[in-house]
Amino acid sequence: MWVNPEEVLLAGALWMTERANPYFVLQKRKGHGDGGGGLAGLLVGTLDVVLDSSARVAPYRILYQTPDSLVYWTIAHGSSRKEITEHWEWLEQNLLQTLSIFENENDITTFVKGKIQGIIAEYNKNHDIKEDDDTDKFKEAIAKFRKLFGMPDEEKLVNYYSCSYWKGKVPRQGWLYLSINHLCFYSYLLGKEAKLVVRWADITQLEKNVTLLLPDMIRVSTRCSEHVFSVFLNISETFKLMEQLANIAMRQLLDNKGFEQDRSLPKLKKKSPKKVSALKRDLDARAKSERYRALFRLPKDEKLDGHTDCTLWTPFNKMHILGQMFVSTNYICFTSKEETVCSLIIPLREVTIVEKADSSSVLPSPLSISTKNRMTFLFANLKDRDFLVQRISDFLQQTTSKMYFEREITGSLNSSDDEVRAKEFLKEQGWKNHFAEYGQGVCMYRTEKTKDLVLKGIPENMRGELWLLFSGAINEMATHPGYYEDLVEKSMGKYNLATEEIERDLHRSLPEHPAFQNEMGIAALRRVLTAYAFRNPSIGYCQAMNIVTSVLLLYAKEEEAFWLLVALCERMLPDYYNTRVVGALVDQGVFEELAHEYVPQLYDCMQDLGVISTISLSWFLTLFLSVMPFESAVVVVDCFFYEGIKVIFQLALSVLDANIHKLLNCKDDGEAMTVLGRYLDSVTNKDSTLPPIPHLHSLLTDDGDPHPEVDIFKLICSSYEKFGSIRADVIEQMRFKQRLRVIQSIEDNTKRNVVRTIVTETAFSIDELEDLYILFKAEHLASCYWGGTSNPTDRHDPSLPYLEQYRMDLEQFKGLFTLLFPWACGSHSDSLALRLFRLLDQNADALINFREFINGLSVLCHGDLTEKLKLLYKMHVLPGKHLLPQLFYSVYLALLYNAVKKMHTPDYRTYLRLWNQETKTKPENMKDLPKMNQGQFIELCKTLYNMFSEDPNEQELYHATATVTSLLLEMGEVGKLFCSPSSKDEVEHEDEEEEQAHIRASRCQVPNGQFHRRSQQDPFYSSVEESQTKLSDIGGAEPLSCTAPMEDIKLEDSSPKDTGTSSAMLISDDETKDDTSMSSYSVLSAGSHELDEKLQCEDIAEDTVLVRSTGSQGGERLPGGGAPLNRGGLPHSASIDKDWAITFEQFLASVLTEQALVLYFEKPVEVAARITNAKNVRKLGHPYIGISG
Repeated sequence: MWVNPEEVLLAGALWMTERANPYFVLQKRKGHGDGGGGLAGLLVGTLDVVLDSSARVAPYRILYQTPDSLVYWTIAHGSSRKEITEHWEWLEQNLLQTLSIFENENDITTFVKGKIQGIIAEYNKNHDIKEDDDTDKFKEAIAKFRKLFGMPDEEKLVNYYSCSYWKGKVPRQGWLYLSINHLCFYSYLLGKEAKLVVRWADITQLEKNVTLLLPDMIRVSTRCSEHVFSVFLNISETFKLMEQLANIAMRQLLDNKGFEQDRSLPKLKKKSPKKVSALKRDLDARAKSERYRALFRLPKDEKLDGHTDCTLWTPFNKMHILGQMFVSTNYICFTSKEETVCSLIIPLREVTIVEKADSSSVLPSPLSISTKNRMTFLFANLKDRDFLVQRISDFLQQTTSKMYFEREITGSLNSSDDEVRAKEFLKEQGWKNHFAEYGQGVCMYRTEKTKDLVLKGIPENMRGELWLLFSGAINEMATHPGYYEDLVEKSMGKYNLATEEIERDLHRSLPEHPAFQNEMGIAALRRVLTAYAFRNPSIGYCQAMNIVTSVLLLYAKEEEAFWLLVALCERMLPDYYNTRVVGALVDQGVFEELAHEYVPQLYDCMQDLGVISTISLSWFLTLFLSVMPFESAVVVVDCFFYEGIKVIFQLALSVLDANIHKLLNCKDDGEAMTVLGRYLDSVTNKDSTLPPIPHLHSLLTDDGDPHPEVDIFKLICSSYEKFGSIRADVIEQMRFKQRLRVIQSIEDNTKRNVVRTIVTETAFSIDELEDLYILFKAEHLASCYWGGTSNPTDRHDPSLPYLEQYRMDLEQFKGLFTLLFPWACGSHSDSLALRLFRLLDQNADALINFREFINGLSVLCHGDLTEKLKLLYKMHVLPGKHLLPQLFYSVYLALLYNAVKKMHTPDYRTYLRLWNQETKTKPENMKDLPKMNQGQFIELCKTLYNMFSEDPNEQELYHATATVTSLLLEMGEVGKLFCSPSSKDEVEHEDEEEEQAHIRASRCQVPNGQFHRRSQQDPFYSSVEESQTKLSDIGGAEPLSCTAPMEDIKLEDSSPKDTGTSSAMLISDDETKDDTSMSSYSVLSAGSHELDEKLQCEDIAEDTVLVRSTGSQGGERLPGGGAPLNRGGLPHSASIDKDWAITFEQFLASVLTEQALVLYFEKPVEVAARITNAKNVRKLGHPYIGISG
């Protein structure tokens, strides 16, 4: 390809000149091509890999040089000699003579450079190539990546790093390529090449380890292999990117959310030397935005625009606090360098004034921001204040004013207990004083004092507003006015699986609380849960959501409770409430890790008893609401909304720690659960102003003494003292590790269930089924990666039964058909795959599941001769218009049922009985198969000829196929002689309305005088009798479907041995003239050769025909010098003969007459070899996918 001219200082170093003229030089890289260049070539190849030289991709180049200059310019490079030669010839033909006209060397150089740049620009314009953000250096890496690993253009490279890969005990220095869907490694050292391709979706563990031998090491594990990489220049950056890409893969397995590049990022300067891709910058920006949103509890679509160091003046302690300012589309946030000192969130919707204050030595570059609630924030020490103000101004212009107004947080008491009222009053006063000093609402300063107030308990009447504030739900509610009302209106009266589950659980939601003992409370709970199910169908409804939501409704208004539920399900407890509670399982794994670290003496005991997995789900899913007295559990919810999930982990560890001695003495899980249940039941909140609410959680099964009371506030304080060192970023790191394990365990469980379900239905072994499932799933993932003809969400739905979770469309099926199915051969594979796919797709949704896929493959690999031939026959008869899809047939029956039900005739019960019989599954019989018409028969013939094109016994199979074809053609023609015109009409009607193909017409009768009975001496009689005897000997198949009185009428022997007469000559000319109701066969014999042309196909040699030939017509021979076949033996017609048809019995009987065909279809299939080959093809850079291990 032509490249922008680049200067080269040493033209001869490591390159060999192959062609030269006064202005241009064509060179080849040493060590490339035949011979390899000996030791020097090996060294050069090794250097190219280690030093990341582009010569590994483009080993040919063309240099430009003026005769009197020592400076060379690269103007083209190529990956092959053919490509570079084309460029060389173009230069010789178009530029050499022109250059000789110039007198000045500078003019020549300017002209050549301008010409090359013009060619590149024209090429980009013609091929619609748009400029991207990637640097030239990175584009070289992309080209190298695609060439080395055979990846398609759709596979996007993110970044690449120099490192060592430990292959056995030997490190191989090379390059690690990280793309969106794959981890790849390439090394070339002294002639030895090492390649590795691992799909992110196959990774089960990703660890950064430190050992004595390898201080920096990354270990990548899959289900069946382990890979170790070391000697990184920047291991932290590499590992973070690997984590991010593995997370994207897990997300895709979980809910089909693939990666979509963000095109809104600012562009790099074109000459930027940094080898960074636009994708890498995109992923870095995503990671920063995720941390930003988690830190300040912002909506999940908020994107960080930038951050800068600064100071913030805090009026409550009269200090300038050092920290960072974060600016995004809708928020300005600040956090101090010391985490607990101060944090601040300023929504731009609240901002009224942004102005630059006067700088001074004490306060350099200050920036003042004022809000609607009359608070002013003063930032200083801003490095690029003017740019920052401009960005904030731009975002303010995009911010629309909202109708939501924060209501003032006030308190009111309703308890009759004076002591409790006094405590509640003090709490309220403490919060009011805090608001006065630190501000109120979303813009207040959040400090260590705020946290202390939360830990002491939020006053009952302030709880709802403060939950909204601390969870960030207030921001989403403020920016979506009217959203909840619209959702309630849209979901009203709609019914689905989620609404059914909601109705079932409504009366189980805090039934002990008075608020949910009447229809008003139940109706509000129903509206909130139903609205959320319609907002987020991927979650819909999950048990435990009803308990949490009912508590939210006790302290917040209905709309506020809805947005609190949104914050809980989508941000604070991610993936907790989906169909497989993945998030809760992930945090269960995190809890086990924390227990192992913080209570090691108890960990082994708990693991043996299996208690941790039992308790953690119920504790985490309901935030202790289902296992602790209500008035105590809401204090846990207070802390959760302020601090996040770390509070739940801390509290759970505290409960274990408090019962450590009792748990160590437990002998089984029941006893351990009793100990923990008793302890949690005893947790009390003496400051609660609520009337006592009976607690329904009862794990107590003995009559022992109740556990002493445990104060909830002391328990929480104890959890902070002992386990407060747990950090949010450490939890996220643990979550990543556990997410890999949990999702891969779910995938393995799905595979085991699928295999267990169908292993009894097929002859495949369990190992073979598991390998086939992996290939089936890999094909689905490949289409997710690089696009497909259908939506990935349609093909993968985790909420469906195991067999239905992964499905594939036609394009994916074609890929596996070519690799696994024994009939796939040559260019006809796609058309045959289409026929088989349509046959297997029983519900006509253009997708097949794993069971349907295995059913088809099982017949071809393990079926007997009859089953294989039946499948081949059905592939050409059933797909298309010839049978309505089962789905539409069911609809037809349902409509028939409804219509008949309305009839007031005495016979309607008879129709209903018929309908009921039709809906029952019946075993398939040979005679139930529809007849094959002439067009379908032609396609079947094409398939047979193509199927044998690469077989070792190709010639014998062609001979046999020609014989069977001739026999079947004549059977079809003779069969027409015994069907009345009315019966022919019935056949045509069946072709048009195949949904009633199972209803057979009455048996055919031959009208008097239509046919003349032959005498025993008639040649037709004698030859057909011989053939009939032959057919009956091989299986007694019935050659004709009509059952007229025709005991003495037989079929002609149509084997190639008899070349004397064709079937066209069976009826004399005199008989034809006299018979007014002659068959169309006699007339069509004199027609065109169009039918012959229809029977031809590209894979059949020109000298191949399908039926016999008479010597007088100069017949053509079969390949290999077979007997001549008669073109006249075929019915010639300008159109398909609608009356012609054969049955499956006739097809089977005809095939059984030829030993070559019988041997072909009975030949055993090496299933294991085909599966191994398919896996190897995928591993070695097949254009679809690469699979590791």
